[in-house]
Amino acid sequence: MTVRSRLRHARKALLVLGGAAALVAGTLIAGGAAPAGAATSLPCDIYATAGTPCVAAHSTTRALYAAYNGPLYQVRRASNGATTNIGTLAAGGYANAAAQDSFCAGTTCTITEIFDQSPQHNNLTIGPAGGAGGADVGANATALPVMAGGHKVYGVFVSPGTGYRDDATTGVATGSQPQGAYMVASGTHVNSGCCFDYGNAETNNRDNGNGHMDAVYFGTLCWFAPCNGSGPWVQADLENGLFGGGNGNNPNNAGNKSAFVTALVKNNGTTTYAIKGGNADSGGLTTWYSGSLPTTSGYMPMHAEGAIILGVGGDNSNSSAGSFFEGVMTAGYPTDAADTSVGRLRAGVRRQRGDRNDRGRRQQRQVRGRQQRQRYPRHQGADVGLRRQHGRPELDRQQQRHPHDRRRLHGHHRRQIRQRHPHRIVDLQRRCQPAMAGSERGTREPRHR
Repeated sequence: MTVRSRLRHARKALLVLGGAAALVAGTLIAGGAAPAGAATSLPCDIYATAGTPCVAAHSTTRALYAAYNGPLYQVRRASNGATTNIGTLAAGGYANAAAQDSFCAGTTCTITEIFDQSPQHNNLTIGPAGGAGGADVGANATALPVMAGGHKVYGVFVSPGTGYRDDATTGVATGSQPQGAYMVASGTHVNSGCCFDYGNAETNNRDNGNGHMDAVYFGTLCWFAPCNGSGPWVQADLENGLFGGGNGNNPNNAGNKSAFVTALVKNNGTTTYAIKGGNADSGGLTTWYSGSLPTTSGYMPMHAEGAIILGVGGDNSNSSAGSFFEGVMTAGYPTDAADTSVGRLRAGVRRQRGDRNDRGRRQQRQVRGRQQRQRYPRHQGADVGLRRQHGRPELDRQQQRHPHDRRRLHGHHRRQIRQRHPHRIVDLQRRCQPAMAGSERGTREPRHR
């Protein structure tokens, strides 16, 4: 072996070992893993620059400010009731999921608090009972593992009965003040229960009438029929109605079934609101509606109260299901340019579900496949090791070299044929066995198993 070939083999070995050790699958930049830190501007930096700063910034997956390095959420383990805060890997970076895995090893954990990264400190805790539902429960902390930007993180898995709330906030819009809100959810985990919301709600956990909510909703509940398709749709929960646009019904709101969806609603509080949605991985936003607030009494102007909810309705209706990865609320009506910039930025956070797409496991499978092809170079195609030449089947070269292995190899081949082409095994028996018997008279026939 030459020096060059040795170096080449060593390099391949290192690549294989590196792939097998890799934990993550998503990439922030195509072709490489993302660093623990993030870009110089994150969603709340962009909104602040545009003059509509974040007054709430919640995420269990990453920082929403480039300089944020505090806690993202808190988990409590069932074994002894102890709690710990899960922070970022670096300022402006992704959640330290390894810390949660270590803390929750051998037991179950619940997300008990989601910290507000904005200066307002509007933290979300497990919600109390309300006018339409009993006290909520916290989400299972390990129920929603995903890969974000090349890092394993956990989202908030909302099932019926799960919900979070803050009824005593600061900085959040009240009355007819303008606000914007978005959340990243999943189009594959939804239902028609009321109501998978994130945003502004009543402070007494009751239905206080039209216009007392200003939240973004995502799910398959069609309030003003008929709706376009089967959803799920991005809609505005303005209380006593999920509005797809205008006075409720909007055939232009086609919904989005993407694995990761950006759902956005903004409202100037007096005359206008807008609804946008898009694939969070590709980054583009579609404006489903931009126009007049509902003309029904109570919505023009709005009567927002300033509480923040997640996973429930304003009166604590908690029969919804959904997945929450991040959400933001702003002071003021964000510009379309800011929305677009934030959407493009989110597209860089490539998300993938669970560990099924783990790069290390995928590379290990590729290595095993190459080794198998090298060991059995002809074991490909429907007939595997049996080929028909000149009117008679012929054993592959490996069987010719090792006739004592014929029985074993025939059994291996037939198992592969049975698995891949079950309808062909009878035909192979009919064609191959008589020909073999005639071509090897006086010798022991290979037995097909």
